[in-house]
Amino acid sequence: MTEKSSGQTETPSIETVLTHAGRNPDKQFGFINTPVYRGSTVLFKTLADLEAQSQAYLYGRAGNPTTESVERVVTELEGAYRTKLVPSGLAAITIALMACLKSGDDVLITDSAYEPGRKFADGFLEHMGVSVRFYDPRIGAGLSTLLLPNTRAVLAESPGSLTFEIQDIPALAAAAHAGGARLIVDNSWASPLYHRPLSLGADIVVHAATKMFVGHSDAFAGTISTTEEAWEDVERIRTLLGYFTSGDEAFQVARGLRTLAIRMKEHQERALAMATWLETRDEVEKVLHPALPSHPDHALWKRDFTGSGSLFGFVLKPAPKAAVAAFVDQMQVFSMGFSWGGYESLCLPVRITKARTVVPWSEEGNLFRAHIGLEGIEDLKADLSAALERYARAR
Repeated sequence: MTEKSSGQTETPSIETVLTHAGRNPDKQFGFINTPVYRGSTVLFKTLADLEAQSQAYLYGRAGNPTTESVERVVTELEGAYRTKLVPSGLAAITIALMACLKSGDDVLITDSAYEPGRKFADGFLEHMGVSVRFYDPRIGAGLSTLLLPNTRAVLAESPGSLTFEIQDIPALAAAAHAGGARLIVDNSWASPLYHRPLSLGADIVVHAATKMFVGHSDAFAGTISTTEEAWEDVERIRTLLGYFTSGDEAFQVARGLRTLAIRMKEHQERALAMATWLETRDEVEKVLHPALPSHPDHALWKRDFTGSGSLFGFVLKPAPKAAVAAFVDQMQVFSMGFSWGGYESLCLPVRITKARTVVPWSEEGNLFRAHIGLEGIEDLKADLSAALERYARAR
């Protein structure tokens, strides 16, 4: 938060934190927002200053006031010790994993993990001598049976970004810590407004800030928030790898964060309305949204979350590929595209048969992932209604 002359000490609301945290107009000539700082070289006035290296900034790659303005906001939201802004959500995942692992170690990754993170584990960590294993996202306390003496990290994602299983974070944390491992949680879906894994026992929380934090589909970023114990390892790996987010990208993240509470509320309401409506449609076999009572993990979601995100899945009755094309090709309001979190609604057909190794995907119907944006609900329903009719005709 910016400093208050009134000496106010009571805990501010999330909305107030998002509006005021991470900026200090008094240091920016009265301008509300921290400006974009661009630069590599930072100057020292004297030899003593150079040798002491005690000034706030030493070199551009280590950060600047624009990047730190974002980090302070996310740290406060997550209840973290520190946060680091990095170039993408995948960078956040890779740094977090490497901060916990070395050659000869073992890592357990949820079978519902974000696919690029999964590919990093298979394609890089194993090559570097780390054994990679996957686990059932609903395993909970049963994780303890999978831990090996050299297991040093557990990666969770709650809910999974394609199949939307909710993970029991307190149980995973307890099992991981008992075995000497750290728990990393991808919290991109709910954001820290509706879910705070560090308070449930996680050691590191990562975000694809590209999604809800940016909120406009126009910038890449990731964040890593940690406990005090995990911070040194994360910052060491980040520094060694040279990951840095530019002031321009950081400014766009800061801009998005200011409206996060309002946008999350609207995305949540629209997504729930659309998910509830889809459950009534004849062509829909199943809707995968943890906030719906029909979801198998609904009770766990109610226990650990205070809200829900914009993203959910649904399964349509079995049909050939031509029906999938008929469903998506003529959409007028929804668009097809990777990522999510922007103001525009997206609907993406998904095939995950090769992305699961522990819990095979057994649904026979066609899976779609929807991100519900900020368009009018009736317009979204009309677009999906027409798509469902096309799908039914093509079956």
